[in-house]
Amino acid sequence: MNENWQERTLLLLKSEKVEKLKCANVLVAGLGGVGAYAAEMLCRAGVGKLTIIDFDTVHPSNKNRQLLALDSTIGKAKSELMKDRLLDINPEIDLTVHDVYLRDELSDKILEEKFDYVVDAIDTLSPKIFFINRVVKNGLKLISSMGAGGKIDPSKVTVADFSESYNCNLARILRKKLGKLGVRNGFKVIFSYELVDDDCIMPVENVENKKTTVGTISYMPAIFGCYCASVVIRDLISPES
Repeated sequence: MNENWQERTLLLLKSEKVEKLKCANVLVAGLGGVGAYAAEMLCRAGVGKLTIIDFDTVHPSNKNRQLLALDSTIGKAKSELMKDRLLDINPEIDLTVHDVYLRDELSDKILEEKFDYVVDAIDTLSPKIFFINRVVKNGLKLISSMGAGGKIDPSKVTVADFSESYNCNLARILRKKLGKLGVRNGFKVIFSYELVDDDCIMPVENVENKKTTVGTISYMPAIFGCYCASVVIRDLISPES
């Protein structure tokens, strides 16, 4: 492997902070439009230990916005595609791959590990609620992605405590559901305060944990994923900031 692949990162962060990233242990749950970008940016920054989770396969409808979605990858498991991609970037990364649907007991088992940071990029409501609740109750640092659908203006994407999110339907639902579980604040979220046009929301039927499909532009999930990675990296190298 080329020993100089991190020279630009070293030039920016210096060796002490690069070493912090190399020693870090991060979990990324969900490898769709947001999570795949987050995982790749963490890998490229030199995070030494990464766990990735997704049970889904690539669908043709993913091609407008997802890193892993190509004609050649349709029908393939996102977790395996992400594994191959990350190892092709850094063959020395300590990588754990879970090709599973995150359900209650499974979330608990995975979260027994003491991760330095957790990225929630789950887009299915019920598992997302359970996962966030467990991450917070386990005292792990968390950055959670809210809804990128229906948004088109990158300048309105921001980072805040969960309790301070607004103009996001997903965040509104999560505040209600998680509030009943005693989780109202204490973790960071990526959200956009841009208002969503109702015309870009389509009702769906007979789909578990999903009542609508929201129109999405190519770059917004990528921006959300890069924001997630940036929060993790900056907190890991400068925990007091």
